[in-house]
Amino acid sequence: MQAAPPLAARECVAAAAPPPAQFNFAAHLFALNAARSTQTAYIDDHGTLAYGELEARALRFAAALRALGVRAEERILLIMLDTVELPVAFLGALHAGVVPVLVNTLLTPADYVYMLTHSRARLVIASGALWPVVSAALDEAHGSDCLLVVSQPPEALESDALMPDALKPDAREYHLLHELIESAPPATRAAPTGCDDIAFWLYSSGSTGKPKGTVHTHANLYWTVENYAKPILGIRESDVVFSAAKLFFAYGLGNGLTFPLSVGATTVLMAERPTADAVFVRLVRHRPTIFYGVPTLYASMMASPALPARTDVALRICTSAGEALPREIGERFSRHFGSDILDGIGSTEMLHIFLSNRPGEVEYGTTGRPVPGYEIELRDEAGRPVPDGEIGDLYIRGPSAALMYWNNREKSRATFQGDWVRSGDKYRRQPGGCYVYAGRSDDMLKVSGQYVSPIEVEMALVQHEAVLEAAVIGVEQDGLVKTCAFVVLKPEARAAQTAPADLALTLKAFVKTRLAPHKYPRDILFVDDLPKTATGKIQRFRLREQFQTPGGSA
Repeated sequence: MQAAPPLAARECVAAAAPPPAQFNFAAHLFALNAARSTQTAYIDDHGTLAYGELEARALRFAAALRALGVRAEERILLIMLDTVELPVAFLGALHAGVVPVLVNTLLTPADYVYMLTHSRARLVIASGALWPVVSAALDEAHGSDCLLVVSQPPEALESDALMPDALKPDAREYHLLHELIESAPPATRAAPTGCDDIAFWLYSSGSTGKPKGTVHTHANLYWTVENYAKPILGIRESDVVFSAAKLFFAYGLGNGLTFPLSVGATTVLMAERPTADAVFVRLVRHRPTIFYGVPTLYASMMASPALPARTDVALRICTSAGEALPREIGERFSRHFGSDILDGIGSTEMLHIFLSNRPGEVEYGTTGRPVPGYEIELRDEAGRPVPDGEIGDLYIRGPSAALMYWNNREKSRATFQGDWVRSGDKYRRQPGGCYVYAGRSDDMLKVSGQYVSPIEVEMALVQHEAVLEAAVIGVEQDGLVKTCAFVVLKPEARAAQTAPADLALTLKAFVKTRLAPHKYPRDILFVDDLPKTATGKIQRFRLREQFQTPGGSA
């Protein structure tokens, strides 16, 4: 029997009390907020929704699903922008025992065809603005078997004479969400689901193949609140929260739905893309106390000339996930706003953050310590624990872990290993107990026989005053792996018109003063922006595909 790993490679903190065996998360939220019927639950671009209205509309939608013939445990696809209709649909489905599948709103018809067929969705709910792409997907998939519900009537599309007939609203039968809700009586009883019943799906990133349908339970939502939102964020009823990450992401779903609704807080929703300017408008107008962002957004905010003054906002705490937060960005943000950013890491498989910095204990440049209720192990390639200071594969054990990837046994076995989840991330643990991100396992580089973390090189580059963002990849040249950095300059650095070759030499010398000599980037290519996922993660595989040795920058 293998001995337990030493504390240096393993961390554990006690978890909260479990929910009852019979547990429906939507019914749980409605019971928690029974006395808050007039309090504001949501503010979106068109108005507000009180807690009592949220419950009433969700219960009517639960009844409407049953009237449409959608049965418990069947899937419905939610292709919806961040408006008040999305929480109504999500919670109504949970209440009815129907399984909502939240999907990215920025995908192509081909992506939706795959998700429709893979999930065998009985119904699709789409925002009116997304009608053309969803309609095209239904035409290619099992459109005749799948009901369509539109959250807002696509009136603008009806007057577009140039739109192909197949994409016009009258070419496909559909239901309007608000009509379904208004015509149905409220459901009187929640589906008798248990803690381990399937509640919803999220599709993980498809960067290494087709997206994986990640299956979560009713209790998983509860655990992210009790283990992270309450003890780490200290979220409370008086908070106003705003998440730049959308609700269809695991990170955004907790930020903008699970967490605030569990304590009676108010949530600001934004349908448009989370640019720095769009975020500033909400921070000033609604004065949220909790803001959830990603590193690339924080970098853009700090580089913007429109950055609000500290007195214009009401931030008490912020979080970051998706990529490692550069130390320099975190420190500058804290100095400017007087609010710390709690950098952390979560995953679609674990539903939310399981490793995080804490208020009053922030160590920028690290991902902090394990969240209560989660165990962390760092293992080498043979599965043995690694000592402090060495890079290892990150494994997590905790109550919010997904059940499986739907209809994908091979990937499920590789990721869900007994009680443990293999994240695919590389980390090292500092002697003081904080964890430092070293990159995705697939992104690690071996240069001159030694492993190099691209994240480490990127962190060094962004400390230079001219650099806004950086991404590092490995490129094979003459049989050897060399590091190449793609660098986005700050506006003032672009305007300075320094010769690229001279600036590249300056940045190489800068990195050498901060890292071991073999880690500096041999090539530096200046670009206008970096390819990213909708969550803000840098797509290094796209940089590898597009790489050409930059002339004059080596």
